[in-house]
Amino acid sequence: MKITIERAALLKALGHVQSVVERRNTIPILSNVLLSATRDQVTFSATDLDMEIIDEGLAQVDTPGQITAPANTLYEIVRKLPEGADVQLVYSGEDPRLQVVAGRSKFNLPVLPAGDFPVMSSEGLSGFVIEPTDLARLIDKTRFAISTEETRYYLNGLYLHTVTEGGETKLRAVATDGHRLALAEMPAPEGAAGAPGVIIPRKTVQEARRLIEDAAGAIDLQVSPQKIRFEFGQATALTSKVIDGSFPDYLRVIPRDNPKSMLVDNELFAKAVDRVATISAEKSRSVKMAVEPGRLLLTVRNMEAGQGVEELEIDYDGDSFEIGFNARYLLDVTGQIRGENAEFRFADPASPTLVLDPADAAVKYVLMPLRV
Repeated sequence: MKITIERAALLKALGHVQSVVERRNTIPILSNVLLSATRDQVTFSATDLDMEIIDEGLAQVDTPGQITAPANTLYEIVRKLPEGADVQLVYSGEDPRLQVVAGRSKFNLPVLPAGDFPVMSSEGLSGFVIEPTDLARLIDKTRFAISTEETRYYLNGLYLHTVTEGGETKLRAVATDGHRLALAEMPAPEGAAGAPGVIIPRKTVQEARRLIEDAAGAIDLQVSPQKIRFEFGQATALTSKVIDGSFPDYLRVIPRDNPKSMLVDNELFAKAVDRVATISAEKSRSVKMAVEPGRLLLTVRNMEAGQGVEELEIDYDGDSFEIGFNARYLLDVTGQIRGENAEFRFADPASPTLVLDPADAAVKYVLMPLRV
């Protein structure tokens, strides 16, 4: 194999694929990137057996061929080469190493046979097309609530599915960790109605969101009960297994009739929560909210660090009550609200609270209260 490729094109392709590679691998081939050179392009593939990313780049191919080389090392070498450099990748059976040459720089990297590299199939997938901005919104509004607790593995991902309400079909993303829930939806793209609901693993969600940034046009999303595939134009594709499990009936925990409604300036509220949380105990991060007509008191007490109090004006005219929340969860939710105000709907201090964005009716957040 002998190819010449411009540094920027090589760096972009390697940047897309190398992030899937785990730094520590018990299977050596999984630390490598597969290079496949044909005609005038090179295909780069990397996998961790659960997810695979493929990218293509235009190149001058003098000798077609395939080989695998250490993904992270090759990426770091190319990243440190001067801009505008032409990079030559050469592998021949005579020298069991991959030569990387750019100007006066020359590196020899160990290789493993291309035939040993695992390839994920993408058969039996049904697809639809979605705009990058729409997919990014579904991910951004919900991914912060994905659970990191491995015991309930079925919560370690984003539940993407379609629902039909009031005669309208919607594509909906939901994430929860048992303490909070985030839901975002949009009108279902054409062809999405028949797609199975899938739980997309947290790592796949992160990689897909990263690749959206470089997507030039609409994304082809293909789904089966076992796999999901994102095609970002002609060059880049991400294929992943989905989590084998049933997502809980999340509709049961979304409050329907919380009668106490509080409207608060979202930016002022977020800054006030962040300030008082400075002295909260790191483990609980508990903030007490005393809700009164026209006034909200945020209080944090810490036996070691003292007490912090913030007062805010609110639009509320119901009975006074006190309720507690994890400050980090409050900040995660307020960080996703795009309107000027945030709307909190309460039932009582022990029941789930619904948080809405008056500027975006297609998102909902649920927070479980803490004892205060």
